[in-house]
Amino acid sequence: MKLVRRTVAALLAVFLLPSMATAAWWAVSERPSSWRTADWSASGVLPAPLPDAAAIHILAARTGGLKGAFAVHSWIVVKRPGQSGYDRYDKVGWGTPVRRNRYPADGRWYSNDPEIVASLEGPPAAQLIPAVESAIADYPYVRSGDYRIWPGPNSNSFVAHVLRAVPELGAVLPPNAIGRDFAPGWAALSIAPDGRDIHATLAGLAGIAAGARSGLEFHLFGLVAGFDFARPALKIPAYGRLELLRR
Repeated sequence: MKLVRRTVAALLAVFLLPSMATAAWWAVSERPSSWRTADWSASGVLPAPLPDAAAIHILAARTGGLKGAFAVHSWIVVKRPGQSGYDRYDKVGWGTPVRRNRYPADGRWYSNDPEIVASLEGPPAAQLIPAVESAIADYPYVRSGDYRIWPGPNSNSFVAHVLRAVPELGAVLPPNAIGRDFAPGWAALSIAPDGRDIHATLAGLAGIAAGARSGLEFHLFGLVAGFDFARPALKIPAYGRLELLRR
């Protein structure tokens, strides 16, 4: 019984308390009452695209309503050499799920400014853009109705699919990108194509990830707790990343 009590106490301390604290902060934060009154305009976090440059950006911003206390919405931005502007790819919960250029490349999401999760520019980006676009095209949940807020597949499941398919991007979604660990079926074990990460999950409800990109993560009901060794940071459920070193 002692082991059970200690396990429950540890789970409460690691997963529940940070989530409750973040929810309390969110409850008193100013935010729009609905999507109609929200600001979806460009935030200016991305530089103006240069005609001959190539770039790949992964962005995320807190979503709206109650779920904004626990989760971000993420998307992919691509800029091909010779292209005049960015292409943005999101998965949403209405109509045809995967959208292209439905919003500004760095648009706010429910009035929340996005953060750049990862960026790759120049020749390395140009080399990977075909692989990124191929992974987008290969995403299996693209029909109307192929969206589930929790545990997935949702917007973060879509971006995580691309990041796993193209590990050269070297990116992992924030710990509060709920749905990023979704996998079909009851149990799944996957090793990154480059062998630098391993991911195991039980229907996206519980699991673990470890490796050079993920660090060490524990997953419970879509929440993520862990530590990033490559870019030292705590991964805190609902809150996100707590950077331990200034960049």
